[in-house]
Amino acid sequence: MSLTSQNIFVNLPIKNLKKSVEFFSALGFEFNQQFTDETTTCMIVNDNIFVMLLEEERFQDFTSKEIVDATKATEVLIALSAESPEKVDEMVNNAIEAGGSRANEKQDHGFMYGWSFQDLDGHIWEIVYMDESYVE
Repeated sequence: MSLTSQNIFVNLPIKNLKKSVEFFSALGFEFNQQFTDETTTCMIVNDNIFVMLLEEERFQDFTSKEIVDATKATEVLIALSAESPEKVDEMVNNAIEAGGSRANEKQDHGFMYGWSFQDLDGHIWEIVYMDESYVE
């Protein structure tokens, strides 16, 4: 079996593109301007992972289902790895300072450390560090 690199695009409904771009920029994310207009942007997580932030009206063009209000219900948890426990804390603290809020308390399992925040629209982002030597 051949494992090839694939891209992943997570699509999230948001209320205000400008505020979301300001929020995620404060966390150090950059955006691909080729895929940005007045209602949508492409946030770059890494070379193969992207988050499409779409204002709710534009997001609705892609589904006939009702959009979940992420401040009241959870449909997805987005988990990102971090280089160290300190980087976990830095990311969550930056999110809180930029207008986000805590989602859950810190979890320290020795070999794994995590903490989470909610973005401006209530989506939960889990930031996790795992000591790879423990897995080996």
